[in-house]
Amino acid sequence: MNTRTYHLDDRPGLLGRLRGAVPRRLDPLWMLDRARYQTRHRTLAVALGTYMALWHRRTQPDVTPDPKALRHVHQSLTEMLATDLANVEAGHYPRELLHAFPYASYLRTMPELLRDGKNIYARARAQRHDELPAEAEPERYPPYYRRTFHWQSDGWLSVRSARLYDLSVEVLFGGAADVMRRMALPSLLAGIRELPHPRVLDIACGTGRFLDALRRSLPKAHLYGVDLSPFYIAHARAQLGGAPHVALSAQNAESLSFEDASFDAASSVFLFHELPRDVRRRVASEALRVLRPGGRLVICDAAQARDAAGWQSPLENFPKIYHEPYFKSYLRDDLEAMLEEVGFQVESSEVHFLVKVVTARRPG
Repeated sequence: MNTRTYHLDDRPGLLGRLRGAVPRRLDPLWMLDRARYQTRHRTLAVALGTYMALWHRRTQPDVTPDPKALRHVHQSLTEMLATDLANVEAGHYPRELLHAFPYASYLRTMPELLRDGKNIYARARAQRHDELPAEAEPERYPPYYRRTFHWQSDGWLSVRSARLYDLSVEVLFGGAADVMRRMALPSLLAGIRELPHPRVLDIACGTGRFLDALRRSLPKAHLYGVDLSPFYIAHARAQLGGAPHVALSAQNAESLSFEDASFDAASSVFLFHELPRDVRRRVASEALRVLRPGGRLVICDAAQARDAAGWQSPLENFPKIYHEPYFKSYLRDDLEAMLEEVGFQVESSEVHFLVKVVTARRPG
């Protein structure tokens, strides 16, 4: 991407030529953008972090935070925010993504999320992991899916769940959930940016937040999103607003309906830690099948045990505080080894804040 796409007045004339000659790091508008971005994330981290600390103290009084681990997490958040800005400065994805945080929508949704907090608290205290709406016909879904993940109301099987999900994840991660997702963009886009109309599949697209970032970063791409929840697919469809070249469908990623070698790239964000060990391999094998030879798969998911030297306690405590039945297995099931086991060639693995981004290629 041309790194000058940032400039608002990048146009013919003396001012445009002068501004085009100035490195972005010295551009006054870019400096203002950085300050605005950093102020927002500091504010969100303090406000939402305080709220979550109080929530954890109430729901899990026996879990004591490790001060050293917390310092490491805070430092890694600072480093990830710097990486996000550097990625825009390098032209890996557009500046507009830095300011795509939907304040108005989240403010409207916040009262409903807070009211639902008492239901989440009661469910967590009673360990009721199977409170699913009968009208959603949970028996239609695989057994591992029939759970109230995160103790959230209705699991993945309601309009309400889909409506509250994005805000709840931002609250959980101090306003950094979208930033974590963006860490997958540079390696995903690098392999397909030069193609005229690349075909990209987002596996377990959820509410469509990552698909929206992809759409803004690569407007000529043909994007496909699949998710097992029809409620989340419906929400993603509404959020994307009928965007051209975006197709969504409710599918089980263990058995995709697409033809062999039909995609140039595929992504998966926050999926694999919520799957049993054998299902992870079936999903990865399906991703391999639908990618063309040389096509890339980029996974953005929770950091694993070997990635967390010195701060294992937050990862170990996560499934205790939230209902994540497959998380302990995931922590020790290295994504890199799993991908190689099913036939991928792993190209890179990076840790950013609480997530790791693994990039792999289908041989050929």
